[in-house]
Amino acid sequence: MNTHTNPRKLVESTFVTLDGVISNPQVWGGPKYWDEEYMRYAGDMLFAADTLLLGRETYEGFAAVWPTRPSDPYTDRINALPKHVASRTLGQTTWNASVIEGDVAEYVAELKQQPGADILKFGTGELDRTLLEHGLIDELHLWVFPVIAGAGERLLEGIDTTHLTLQRTTTFASGIVIHVYASQG
Repeated sequence: MNTHTNPRKLVESTFVTLDGVISNPQVWGGPKYWDEEYMRYAGDMLFAADTLLLGRETYEGFAAVWPTRPSDPYTDRINALPKHVASRTLGQTTWNASVIEGDVAEYVAELKQQPGADILKFGTGELDRTLLEHGLIDELHLWVFPVIAGAGERLLEGIDTTHLTLQRTTTFASGIVIHVYASQG
């Protein structure tokens, strides 16, 4: 846990193809990409966090899969972490989650001020527009897969110009390159 007086970091982890597509899950699967390097990096991110922040679509997709996966340290961790879900339509949750009530930006800003470790956010969509607009994302980890999808929902489509600072890159033998950006706020 973070014992410093500094606010917690909100860390976004997003998969994207070379042509900017985020909505094509067939791209991400298979042993070609789920290798040891991938698992180590993903595990480091997950175990540095003590809270998950999810949009409704990501939450529903994860909640349908993760609780039924065989036990291993990563699966057990993701299942155990408390989850905060941003949604205007989700009536109830399962899977150790609660729906964010009221203003999402205020809620997340307040969550970041509470003691604890990183807050990890998976998935990209409408919630990111709000988080970026309010300068709440501290690190954006873009996992760029060496794939051209050709069609699908694009990364942060329709968002206003937002400048970020490149912090570092990590390249995997599989061809995945992770760019870590920080907010300039």
